[in-house]
Amino acid sequence: MGVIFHQSFKNMVTTYLGFGIGAVNTLFLFTYFLEKEYYGLVSFLLSAANLIWPLMAFGVHNTLVKFYTSYKTKQDRDKLLNLILVLPLGVSLILGITGYFSYSYLLEYFDAGNELVQPYIWLIYVIAIATAYFEIFFAWCKINFQSVFGNFMKEVFHRICITILLFGVYFALINVEQFIYLMAAVFVFRALVLMFYAFSLYIPKFSLHFPANINTVLRYSALILIAGSVAMILLDLDKVMIEHYMPIENVAVYGIAVYIATVISVPQKAMHQIVHPLTANMLNEKDKTGLEDLYKRSSLGLLVISAIIFILIIVNLNQLYALIPEEYQISTAIVLLISLVKLYDNMLGNNNSILFNSDYYRLVLGVGVVLAILAFIFNMIFIPQFGIMGAAIATFLAFFIYNTSKIYIVLQKFKMHPFTLKTGFILIVTGVLTAGFYYWEFTFHPIINILLKSLLVSLVYIGIAYKFNFSQDVNLLISKYTKRF
Repeated sequence: MGVIFHQSFKNMVTTYLGFGIGAVNTLFLFTYFLEKEYYGLVSFLLSAANLIWPLMAFGVHNTLVKFYTSYKTKQDRDKLLNLILVLPLGVSLILGITGYFSYSYLLEYFDAGNELVQPYIWLIYVIAIATAYFEIFFAWCKINFQSVFGNFMKEVFHRICITILLFGVYFALINVEQFIYLMAAVFVFRALVLMFYAFSLYIPKFSLHFPANINTVLRYSALILIAGSVAMILLDLDKVMIEHYMPIENVAVYGIAVYIATVISVPQKAMHQIVHPLTANMLNEKDKTGLEDLYKRSSLGLLVISAIIFILIIVNLNQLYALIPEEYQISTAIVLLISLVKLYDNMLGNNNSILFNSDYYRLVLGVGVVLAILAFIFNMIFIPQFGIMGAAIATFLAFFIYNTSKIYIVLQKFKMHPFTLKTGFILIVTGVLTAGFYYWEFTFHPIINILLKSLLVSLVYIGIAYKFNFSQDVNLLISKYTKRF
């Protein structure tokens, strides 16, 4: 676990660098450099692409991680990689042809209310297929235990490019329409760069020969496709449905709240790059003792780190909103609900990796499909009644039920859960510090206020976490880096 946390920490630093750049883009550059409706348009295009790309990928990025180590010869592994490359292309072509013949119907859907979307609908397909292949080549890197560059491309590269493009709009070097097309080109270029990097790590012998157990592989891919699609639906359905029920600029307002809360997910994303293939290997080797230890320690480690991020977000929210245009400011309750969703996600540790790499992924699939339907119903009920607050309520309810179901499945099938007494202690400390510091404000500029409060809260939290040894792995990490200073 020490090695995992060390590599995960590097990925976390890279991811936070990307989120820092993204925060500048989301909170300041988009809000000041683009008109509100165009910001909403960008948010909608990316969210819609996120709903589609898992279908194009056909789940093969997860299939690659699950099956790669089960093949013992280069010839068998090459056959799997050939299938991984060909299958998404075929699915994407089918979807592209379907979209071409139904294009007029798509235009009619956006004919009233949000006509701004019409000229750019086809870019959803472009961004989606680029993202699908990017995720496939990222998985290619992960099975070779080289995730740092891929993580940089995933979290940092495209955000830097978007920053440059936004300044291009500000200095009138490009117009807003050109910005949107160039943004799509960035996603295509990113996929191509990672493709060449993945091939530099390992290049198979290309042929149309596929694995002998192709039926098993395709069955898993099809099922994991639906499971992965469910996850993306739960993440982005709310923004797409806001566009349907409300003016498109509301997508931008809600998107800011989601982005702020998403910062909590960074530790999970960073650790996932290492833990996912390791979990798959433990399952293949039937190492239940190691798996249970990894389950609990990953949950505790992620909760310790994500809890301090949760506290910092909530206690600094009022000052953060003071820095952005007033029309983008929304209720603290919305950010709180979405942040609780992200905190719960982190508490699951490597739960997703256990389920998606085990023989019980079909159960997750069934639960996920039901929850996707429920999420759609929740949004359909709450958005017309409560607006973007309704979207937050729908997201919270859907994820709470979904995550609880996944914990229950692992408990029933593997007879283990991720929680300890320390889990409850961490949650109590998190609640007390959040409530204690939320109403306390310094009388300085918002930036100074955020820095001072963040420093004070961090010192108190880290001191408590270290003193009571919330997580052995986190304590080792703290000790290692404090010794350097």
